[in-house]
Formats: sequence, C-alpha cells, structure tokens
Amino acid sequence: MIKNLKEQYSPFFFLAALGNGGLTVAFFIFFMFMTPHPDGPIATFDSVRITLSTAPSYVTWLSVVAYALMLYYAVNHIRLLVWNIREYRLYKKTEAYKELIKGNNEITLMVIPLTLTMTINVLFVLGAMLVPGLWGIVEILFPFAFLAFFATGVYSLVVFYRYYSKLLLKGHFQHSMNNSLAQMISSFTFAMNAVGFAAPAAMSENRVMVVVATFFSISFFAIAALLAAKNLVLGFHAMLDKGISREGSASIWIIIPILTLLGITTIRLHHGLGFLFASHGSPAFHFIFCSTFISLQIFFGILGYIVMRQNNYFPEFIHGRSETANAVKTPATYALICPGVAFWVFGMFFLDKALVKAGLLTLFSIPWFVLLLPLLLVLVKTMQINWKLNKRLLGPYS
Repeated sequence: MIKNLKEQYSPFFFLAALGNGGLTVAFFIFFMFMTPHPDGPIATFDSVRITLSTAPSYVTWLSVVAYALMLYYAVNHIRLLVWNIREYRLYKKTEAYKELIKGNNEITLMVIPLTLTMTINVLFVLGAMLVPGLWGIVEILFPFAFLAFFATGVYSLVVFYRYYSKLLLKGHFQHSMNNSLAQMISSFTFAMNAVGFAAPAAMSENRVMVVVATFFSISFFAIAALLAAKNLVLGFHAMLDKGISREGSASIWIIIPILTLLGITTIRLHHGLGFLFASHGSPAFHFIFCSTFISLQIFFGILGYIVMRQNNYFPEFIHGRSETANAVKTPATYALICPGVAFWVFGMFFLDKALVKAGLLTLFSIPWFVLLLPLLLVLVKTMQINWKLNKRLLGPYS
C-alpha cells in the first residue's frame, strides 16, 4: 500500500475501510438469514456449528467460503483502518488540512466516526461468529457495546457541531460548489449511530438497557432523518441549478445505505419495543415498511446509474479508461461500495421479514432464489469494484 500521502491524503480514504467493513457484515448476512438460530436473534458460532453438523456437504463448503470471505474483509477493514489513522495523523500537520477545515469540505471528516462505528459492528460480528458460547454472556457485553457506540456518537456530534457552528456564525456556504449529495455524509454517520444503539435495544433482555439504548437510537434516528431531508432538498436544488458535479455523481447512491440503516434501526426498535410493552405488530407492518424502503432504494439506484453512465463515470473513475485518468483518481469513488452492500443487506431483510416470516414465500424455494439472484449480482459486482479501487487507489504504483 502507498504510504506518507500527507497533502495528497483525503478523509474519503476512510470509505475504503468502511466498505470492507460493510462487506464483512454482508457475508455474515448469509448465516443470519439462511441458517436457523432458535436460541438467539442472530447467527452465532454455536448455531452455525449445529447446522453444519447435519447439513449436506455442498452447504458446508458454501459456508466455509462465506466464513473465509467474512474474515478476509474483516482483516482488510482493520488493516485499512490502521492505515487511515496513520495517514490522517500525518495529513493533520499539512496546509491541506488547514484549508479543509476552513471550507464546506470539512463535512468529509464525518466519515471518521462513521467508519469507527462500523468497526464496532465488525467486532460484534466476529465475536458472535468466532467465539463459542459468547452469546451466553452477551448481557455482560452489551453495556460495553453501548459505551462504544456512545463514544462514536459523541465524536460524530463534536465533528458536526464544529462544522455547522462555523456555517451558522459566518455563513458563506457555497451552494454552487456543493452540487451533489456529498453533504448527506452527516446523515449517513448519524444513521450508523442509530443502528448501532438499536442492536442492544433489540437483542438485550435487560429492560434498563433496552430503554436507554432505544432512547439514544431514536435520538440519532431523528437527527439523521432531519438532516437527510434538509440535505436532500438543498442538494437537489443545487444539482438542478448547476448540474451534478462529475466527481460527485456517485453521491446520489448515498441515499441507499442511509435507507438501509434507518430501515434496520426501525425493525430493531420495533422488536425491542415489542419486548418492553409485550405487543408485536402484524406481518403487514414489515411487508409495507420493507417494501417502501427497498422501492426507494431501487428508484435512487436506477437514477444514480443513469446519471453516472451519462457522465461517463464508470470508465473514468473506476477503470481509468481515458486520457485524463490520473485526474479522476479520487478516494470519493469508494462511495460506490456502501450502496451495493446496503442494497444486499436490506434486500435480505426484505426477503426474510416481509416475505418469508409473513408466510408469503418459502425459504430456499424457486421464487426465493429468483428474488435472491439480483441481490447476489449486486453483491458480486460490489466486490469486483472494491478490488479494482483498492488496486487503483491504494496500490504501491497508484
């Protein structure tokens, strides 16, 4: 990997670590929704071991592949996180950093707490899938997980308040220079905080933990939704006025992971509130809710694809097939990874919560595989793009 970028570094490089963390969770989803886990709300080492002990050999081999890929992306996430922290510390000593925090691009620093929150999720997944018997002491671990999410939540607010207080005091927000949805990164970060707090809210059986975690999850959910509405209106206003910037074309897809995070948060909170008040909603809730969110994801997915294709984004920014390829080597292109992962993840929630659990679809039936296929294609394409971007932007000769 390249080192000592200094002024050539960008906080957007944290998106590389974020994407690999998301792919770690993506392969955990295979076990989450395709293997039984009657003793807990998520798949664990013990539940998978019991399943594989009686499974056909081809299921065992597929599980080994999924396990290996999950570990591969987890290691890459940690490696890229350490690399980013080191490079960011060098970057903070440069004039480029001083210029960054003077302008509207300071919002890019929100990717740091966003990535750190993803790291907590990755560690949670690894613990569940690698440590035998861990779920037996999970109630002891939930307070530590809560404190970790609390720390990244506070970090997110500190970065946001520092940026926004300067805007409110001095003004000078350059709408003409923000003709994309890049400002939505704040909503993305707060949505990640919300879904983090929603984990103990949904899975804990300690009422105090559920109440406190639910409150903080709702708080960050509300902040993320409010900022998303504001940034969506301002972003599209600038894009309709000036046209979208070529480099920011991929930002249209940022709505997809935001919807996934807010959607999973809602599902988790619905489960946690059912535990608190002994009232569980009908299958119609999950069908209507999940259908709405995945429909919006498909809508913005198609819109973003059309814009990027007409902007010649894919050949230049991903493959470098142009005379100006060196001019478009930007780590912001890593923003393509999260939407692909997010669509796969929420797609699996849609299949499970809205269709299988509602009795509308049978797991591993032909219609189920037909619906699974487009999700798998998106995941495979996302993995390919991630590999190309790593080679092109992080390789020693990039």
